[in-house]
Amino acid sequence: QVQLVESGGGLVQAGGSLRLSCAASGRAFTNYAKGWFRQAPGKEREFVATISWNGGSTYYAGSVKGRFTISRDNAKNTVYLQMNSLKPEDTAVYYCAAASIMAVVTDGAKYEYWGQGTQVTVSS
Repeated sequence: QVQLVESGGGLVQAGGSLRLSCAASGRAFTNYAKGWFRQAPGKEREFVATISWNGGSTYYAGSVKGRFTISRDNAKNTVYLQMNSLKPEDTAVYYCAAASIMAVVTDGAKYEYWGQGTQVTVSS
C-alpha cells in the first residue's frame, strides 16, 4: 500500500519557522517529482513548491519564494519543506504529493499520490 505521510505542522507565531516532512512508503519514488500544496479554509488548493526527481531543479509559488525551501532525500524516501518568515496568510493544510514525471511539476492534476495533510497555523 502506497502512503505519503506528512508531519511537522503546528502552531507558530508570525516570523517563525517550521519544517515539514513527507515520508513515503509502499514503493520507491526515486524517479518521481515531488510537490507541496496547501489549502486554506474556503479557498482552492494551491501549489507551493516542487522538486525534480534528483533534487536538481526546484520551483516555487511567488508567495513563498525566498522564504520556503523544498528538498528531498531519496535514500530516506522523504521530501521536506523548510518554511521561514512565516506569515498568517501561510495558514493552511499542507499536502505533499508525488508525480511520475522526473521534472518539476506545478499542476496538481499531474500528481498521482497524495498525503493526508498536516495543519500549519501562523498566529499574528
